[in-house]
Parts: sequence; structure tokens; C-alpha cells
Amino acid sequence: MQSEAFICSNDLNFRSIDRCVLSWFYMIDKLFGSKNAGHILLYLYHYGEAHPRGIAKGLGISLSSVQNQLGRFEDTGVVVSKLIGNVRIYFFNGKFPITKHLLEILKIIHSSMSNEDKEELFRERLRPRRPGKPVIGRGQDD
Repeated sequence: MQSEAFICSNDLNFRSIDRCVLSWFYMIDKLFGSKNAGHILLYLYHYGEAHPRGIAKGLGISLSSVQNQLGRFEDTGVVVSKLIGNVRIYFFNGKFPITKHLLEILKIIHSSMSNEDKEELFRERLRPRRPGKPVIGRGQDD
């Protein structure tokens, strides 16, 4: 039996795009071992940097889960942190060789998401936006 990701790469048409996007979410969840890991990486990609409490609040998951997952990412070297006052801020490690490829994968997934999916996953605004303006994500050329 073929996987959804394989079907999408060989049979991409307008009717299969929704299935293809779902398979990317499925793939990133399986790739990183949990749904939370994939969502945390997408959150960091979307906002560029974040603190654990903001991620937990934005994604609606527990703070301890976020802190544990960020610790794993930091142990592997993909994510680094800096302490600003008493708040630890996490962001991608540009010096780690795998990070470039990970960001390319996240860019594909992020650009495959519909605006409705982005608004659902990235509800928290870091600064005000005019009423009715759609979410335009990082890395899009729209």
C-alpha cells in the first residue's frame, strides 16, 4: 500500500491538494514523533522566535509539553535559545547544517496551508492587524 505522501507526489491535481496538505501534516507529525513537535516547529517558522508560554498559549497545549519539546530540539542543535531578562526565547539555529533543510520542509508545509488553516493554527497576533486582513504567512510571495 502506498503512503499518502507518495500518492501526492505522483498524483497531484486540484482535487487532491487538500489530501496532499493533510498528508504533509501527517508526515511532519510522524517525522518528529508527535503532533506537538510539528506544530511547535511550524509556530517557530511562522513567528521566527517565541517563548514557551507564548507557544503553549498560541497552540493550546501544556507549557510542560512545549518546554520538553523545545529542550529536545535544543539538545539536537536545531533550535537555540537566549535569555532576555527572565524569559527564554527560542529560534532556529542558522549555524546547524540540518536547519536549512528543515526550514525548506517547513516552508513547503507552511505555503501549502490555506489561510483558514493558518488563522486557526496561528491565532495569536504579535502586533495589531487591520480588521478583515487575511493572514499572510512568512515566505509567501502574495
